[in-house]
Amino acid sequence: MLTFDQFGLADPILRAVAAEGYTTPTPIQEATIRSVLDGRDVLGCAQTGTGKTAAFALPLLHRLNEAGPPRTGKNGKRTPRCLVLSPTRELASQIMDSFKTYGRNLKLRATVVFGGVGQNPQVDALRRGVDILVATPGRLLDLCNQGHIDLSRVNSFVLDEADRMLDMGFIHDIKRVIKMLPDRKQTLLFSATIPPEIDQLAKSLLNDPVTVRLAPQKPTAEGIKQAVYFVTRAKKTELLAKLVDYHGIDRAIVFTRTRYGAEKVVRQLRKAGVQGEAIHGDKSQNARTRALNNFKSGRTPLLIATDVASRGIDVDGVSHVINYDIARDPESHVHRIGRTARAGATGVALSFCDTEEVTHLAAIQKFIRMEIPVGSDHWNLTFPTPEIKTGGGGDNGNGRGRSGGQKKQGRSAGRKPRGKSHPMASKGNAKKKDGRAKPARDGGNTGAPSKKRRRRRRRPSNS
Repeated sequence: MLTFDQFGLADPILRAVAAEGYTTPTPIQEATIRSVLDGRDVLGCAQTGTGKTAAFALPLLHRLNEAGPPRTGKNGKRTPRCLVLSPTRELASQIMDSFKTYGRNLKLRATVVFGGVGQNPQVDALRRGVDILVATPGRLLDLCNQGHIDLSRVNSFVLDEADRMLDMGFIHDIKRVIKMLPDRKQTLLFSATIPPEIDQLAKSLLNDPVTVRLAPQKPTAEGIKQAVYFVTRAKKTELLAKLVDYHGIDRAIVFTRTRYGAEKVVRQLRKAGVQGEAIHGDKSQNARTRALNNFKSGRTPLLIATDVASRGIDVDGVSHVINYDIARDPESHVHRIGRTARAGATGVALSFCDTEEVTHLAAIQKFIRMEIPVGSDHWNLTFPTPEIKTGGGGDNGNGRGRSGGQKKQGRSAGRKPRGKSHPMASKGNAKKKDGRAKPARDGGNTGAPSKKRRRRRRRPSNS
């Protein structure tokens, strides 16, 4: 079995890795570290929670340490030699923590910059000089435009969670950052999935890359036990409180679809005597950091989050992930439940499914190629299991169609068109036989021309 000692990493790095209790690399680390040490470009694809951060952090720390004294810019300060781009503030902070943890025995400086907080402390850190810079695209460009960051000496560039970057609309910011970097550099691109857009980006960025694809046969990580509860939206919080008490859950992440929904769940749980804190995009960075730290330390047993945090939370010992709202696309479901059962551990993922979410559940089950078993309800809060058709739904398998894939039925379904006496049968709402509205004419009127216009047409010409 391969160990970290066999990679030839510097002794200070090996001591830091051993202090964290790691002796053998994960598959993505085993397949990547040697190539990065050799200076090769890498395209890495693996599920979240498989150790991707250490796969690039360890060899990059070694290369920086072996490169000798840090480079200085025109002002005599250290300028970044390694740049890591991350889609979210939480993920950027955790990547920064990994570099500091594994590089604590090295004389290298690292800092992180992201939005949502004042820039002055970040600018002060940059003025003192840095070797490793971890950043979100927006704040990085702001500080570059203000002249606080010089990227001309970067020799290692990492684009982490690239598919998430594209989902969040960062592609143009990424291209602007790339134009500021030297042509000759090592580039590492890591992504949980490789859609066509990422493939095109990789071809434009990477030079003769080593491609590492470690997507397992099952889209969900091993060790996750899943269950679904069919429950109306009105009873979801009650069921959540019951499950927390029944299973003695003391470290769980609860995912909601909206920011408002996350805050509402926190308030409802508080009334039920269950403590939880919300983390989402509307929170200030200080509030998000405080909530995450309280969760990590165990002061808060439940962290209620939106999908903005689905790949940005890396906390050891998360026993449960609870999908309060079913994810709207299957890949988000996979990344959500990947917050548990990390690094070979086991975990539980529970999903609450309302009648309007059945189609999304069907798309998820089709994607992960398994039927999620129905959980045991000891409190009579759920409703009978509905019929789930994984092959239809009108959503092309992405969970974005109308629930159930059926046309919405109303009171007027099957009735004849209303007569002219009804206000909805006015000329402005006349329909063709195929059910489509006629083109508007003369300020929006539709239908046959008025008597006045017909008389005008029959009037003889003066010519």
